[in-house]
Amino acid sequence: MTKKAIKQILDTLDQEYGTTKEGFLHYADWQLLLAIMLSAQSTDQQVYNVLPSLWEKYKEVEQMAEAPLEEIENAIKTIGLYKSKAKNMKKCCQQLVEDYEGKVPLDLNEVVKLAGVGRKSATLFLADAYGIPGVTVDTHVLRIVKRLGWAKGNTPVQVEKELMKVLPEENWNRINFQLIYHGRKLCTARKCHCEECSLSEWCEKRI
Repeated sequence: MTKKAIKQILDTLDQEYGTTKEGFLHYADWQLLLAIMLSAQSTDQQVYNVLPSLWEKYKEVEQMAEAPLEEIENAIKTIGLYKSKAKNMKKCCQQLVEDYEGKVPLDLNEVVKLAGVGRKSATLFLADAYGIPGVTVDTHVLRIVKRLGWAKGNTPVQVEKELMKVLPEENWNRINFQLIYHGRKLCTARKCHCEECSLSEWCEKRI
């Protein structure tokens, strides 16, 4: 695909989905990281619903680190996989207090050392919290960029590296939420609604 076509696609995504997104409620960097952790395999609305009371209860990272596990579980029990997430949240906060003076590190390789934080969550956190450029590859991104012919890799890390070569750095941070919105709306895993899709003229997998 030509650079001109890629720019046209990116411009179209900017027009349709905007260049900024609504972030999760938080008052400190560690809270944003935990909100992103909570969002895995859950809807954003489920996360939005629990955050106000969660941050009212745990205002400081030390409070989460010292809280009984069952108490954290009860605070997030409406979230999918809440037991494992509660365990990771507590452990993550303990690590932040013990190893990072209560603050989330700014280095990707350090962030992924935290309990429950994979590369996708770490990249998304650094982008949302500090604007650090990075391509976050989830299932929507993986599916759509392969349909567009932007990447051929089979793993998120492979596709991430391919996209960093293909896309201008200024688009890295927003391509994730734009393609998530597009994937939910039109380019779903079950069916491509190509007749309604504004990207169909450039798509290699159109039907």
